[in-house]
Amino acid sequence: MPVFGEAGDPSDGTHQFKDFCSRDSSHHLPSPLMSSCFPITLKFIDITYKVKLEKKARSSNIKNIFSHAPSDQRSTVQEKTILNGITGAVSPGEILAVLGPSGSGKSTLLNALAGRLQSNSLTGSVLANDKRVNRTVTKRTGFVTQDDVLYPHLTVRETLIFCSLLRLPHSLTKCDKISIVDSVITELGLAKCEDTIIGNSFIKGVSGGERKRVSIAHEMLINPSLLLLDEPTSGLDSTAAHRLVNTLCSLAQKGKTIVTSVHQPSSRVYQMFDSVLVLCEGRCLYFGKGSEAMNYFESVGFSPSFPVNPADFLLDLANGVCQVDGLSDGDKTNIKQLLVSSYNSLAPRVKAACMETTTGACKETVKLTSQAVKEHKRGDHAGFSTWFNQFSILLQRSLKERRHESFNSLRVFQVLAAAMLAGAMWWHSDLLNVQDRLGLLFFFSIFWGVFPSFNAVFAFPQERAIFTKERASGMYTLSSYFMARITGDLPMELILPTVFLIVTYWMAGLKPELGTFLLTLVVLLGYVLVAQGLGLALGAAIMDAKRASTIVTITMLLFILTGGYYVHKMPSFLAWIKYISITFYSYRLLIYVQYGNGEGISSMLGCFHHGPSSASCRFIEEDIGGQMRPAMCILILLFMFFGFRILAYLALKRVKA
Repeated sequence: MPVFGEAGDPSDGTHQFKDFCSRDSSHHLPSPLMSSCFPITLKFIDITYKVKLEKKARSSNIKNIFSHAPSDQRSTVQEKTILNGITGAVSPGEILAVLGPSGSGKSTLLNALAGRLQSNSLTGSVLANDKRVNRTVTKRTGFVTQDDVLYPHLTVRETLIFCSLLRLPHSLTKCDKISIVDSVITELGLAKCEDTIIGNSFIKGVSGGERKRVSIAHEMLINPSLLLLDEPTSGLDSTAAHRLVNTLCSLAQKGKTIVTSVHQPSSRVYQMFDSVLVLCEGRCLYFGKGSEAMNYFESVGFSPSFPVNPADFLLDLANGVCQVDGLSDGDKTNIKQLLVSSYNSLAPRVKAACMETTTGACKETVKLTSQAVKEHKRGDHAGFSTWFNQFSILLQRSLKERRHESFNSLRVFQVLAAAMLAGAMWWHSDLLNVQDRLGLLFFFSIFWGVFPSFNAVFAFPQERAIFTKERASGMYTLSSYFMARITGDLPMELILPTVFLIVTYWMAGLKPELGTFLLTLVVLLGYVLVAQGLGLALGAAIMDAKRASTIVTITMLLFILTGGYYVHKMPSFLAWIKYISITFYSYRLLIYVQYGNGEGISSMLGCFHHGPSSASCRFIEEDIGGQMRPAMCILILLFMFFGFRILAYLALKRVKA
């Protein structure tokens, strides 16, 4: 029958696999990576995916700031079927193309095959070599997402080298991994732009098509046995798309199993597909050989009135807008229903063909690959980078990527302008003018509380897509990523406040002693790290840049108001807030470094003899005198330093990879 033909025959894949294992494959990639042969015959039976949609009445935008907060208003839950009983198969050496209009379920199906959907909402079976997908198969699976998720400031070559260092087996030397990168760059035609940064919508970099090829190169580095691609030709012109699919064909000929969704392929691209799966609103309209698709639709009464690109015709059918001879206008509106009904009558035969035991082929495949699988399992732990290797590689990448963000001209100008302005405002302030000097110290606490916390709150939300993608690929552990991220921030976050204090401290004429200056610097840098930790914790907990920035702004405003400079006698129901305020403790330590317990300055002003009648004496009594012990302030700030980062780490653990 033309509906499925011989698309599911795994014997072809096994034959290609034998041929692949017997010939030298070092032409495209270095031999160390190609040493393990592990072909995968993929089957998916009755894949159904449903999601629950909860409709709520309109609520306040302020309430929406706090994510996952339960609504008190009535809501209705509706279940929507995204995929409905999709069945198919693809063998080594074949390319299966998933066609369909936008919203037909192509991306959802690929995510289901990759094991990236919630299992409780997904029914059906996904089998690799007639067995449930296991860890070995997952590690031999490459998944190219529809969106290109890459670091914008890294070059193409740097991006792929860091990926190869993290993903390729530890048994390979660094030179081998770089050779693999060079081979992939050449194979995908990226040599012209290998030293160009990736870029984004704000930074000029490689073109959209080149960025897509970099995403594909990410997965090709690991020489996957099963390669899933979500619309890889999007953004490419016809020639570039043909070249890319031709590359996929060459990979398939080496024994790889390839499944790709394609939105609107050209006729010459369509001819390269071995099998085609056509979706319409989550239902299957056709599964079988691509070359037999037109014959099938003709057999059920649908044929074009003139020669057309088969892919265009199939998409027109899926959209229900094609011009078909012999149908009235009223019938054309029911094309989708007619096609679904026609396929449903043949679906049991398709399912039977896909479920048919391929005992001979699978036994042969298992026999040929058993040794490779055993070796893969034995080397599962030692074969990949250790935690420290992951940490060091991620740290290098973080430093290369973040240096542009931390030291961009606008941020440096912002800090220097604030330093010069503060230095000019408090130019050589008088030691006895306590009120002005306390105002300067509190300005330190304000500026270096808001600035680092507000910047840090964007760190994890902005990297969420990359983090999720790389974690799903098993590139590194969460702890190595987190430690590299916060360690890489330290030198960059501490340089600017150091420059700021060097300028402002001596311009303002604060206590002119090197020891006092160094102590002030230590307090300020410690405060910056605590404020940064607060931003990291809130960003990781909320994982939405806009909401997190709103929350951190409100939090820092609350800490500043209760920091001890503006208000000394707060209402009892608000007084407790100062004890959780990072500004309160840093301000106290800055005062102590400059004035100690205040006895020396009090005697100079005569506060003990004449009483606290002047404004300066009142500030000494309220801000300097009777303050919390410095050791206690240091301990609390240390507790906050570690506590905020632990909270950030625990929040990141909730992010699903």
